[in-house]
Amino acid sequence: MRARFRQIALIGGFMAAMLFPGELARAKGFDVTVLGAHGGLEDGNLSAYLVREQGADVGVLLDAGTVMNGIEKADAAHDFDHLALPDDPKSSRTGLLIHHVIQGYLLSHAHLDHVAGLLAVSPDDRGKPIYALPSVLSVMQDDLFNHRVWPNLADRGAKPALGLYHYHDLLPERIVPLSGTELSVIAYPLSHGAVESTAFLLRSGSDALLYLGDTGPDALEKGDRLAALWKAVAPLIRAHQLRGLIIECSYDNSRPDSQLYGHLTPAWLLHELAALKAEAGMSMKGFPVLVAHIKPLLTSGTSAEDLIAAQLQAGNVEGFRFLIARQGLAVSF
Repeated sequence: MRARFRQIALIGGFMAAMLFPGELARAKGFDVTVLGAHGGLEDGNLSAYLVREQGADVGVLLDAGTVMNGIEKADAAHDFDHLALPDDPKSSRTGLLIHHVIQGYLLSHAHLDHVAGLLAVSPDDRGKPIYALPSVLSVMQDDLFNHRVWPNLADRGAKPALGLYHYHDLLPERIVPLSGTELSVIAYPLSHGAVESTAFLLRSGSDALLYLGDTGPDALEKGDRLAALWKAVAPLIRAHQLRGLIIECSYDNSRPDSQLYGHLTPAWLLHELAALKAEAGMSMKGFPVLVAHIKPLLTSGTSAEDLIAAQLQAGNVEGFRFLIARQGLAVSF
């Protein structure tokens, strides 16, 4: 166990110090702006989370189901009033925010509710990296940026490859600096029904923030990828370095397990968070969990957000601090 702790600490912390001098002394936490909160149905409000080092003017977008509409909604909520933007009289304010603040994209998987905003904005975007596991980038290359569904604005794939975006293959559990920012990332594979999804562990010096793309519980996915992820981040919890968690909860508890399609309910989310607490071996009371990817209901009555929030609180014996993601919400971890 002691050797395993040293290995994870090397990956998650000490290696960062060796690769990026002064990184650990620079820990600043994270500012997160929800550009898109929902896991489907509502176009213009699909999964996209802008993450910046606290106080920084630039960051990266975790998934990109919504870009332009999310930027405009967040700006209308005054989330970006304090950012220093370049002086460019030829660009609108929305253009400056898209071109300057978003320095790259981290895609957990290539389902449309996670990439549609990137496709839509791409012809007028500027050259940026797209970071993802090879399985995800292969879908972007073969099935989306292929000149049939959308012009190939990336740097490999169908000819001509126009080269506006630059694919960066992430290898699991390898730390990678994120260009144009002071952040770095480590990717961990997740199981999401028939496709591979991704968890991103972002680092700001010694501080960390964990974002999970779509995932089902290990018990239903017939695997152990969440268990492996919890084992990897548990040392960061014990060291008080993990500042928060962004994780999906797509359906309320009335949804049968046979129709989850690689997603979580409040009951399954609480089950997995209990496994994380057990792995960490310490109280996680008050630990912030931003609940993402909620799918809106097309029925009258209580909203999906309110229903899921109530079910999470009803079973929250561990005392996690749940926050429900809503478009335009700004949170500091």
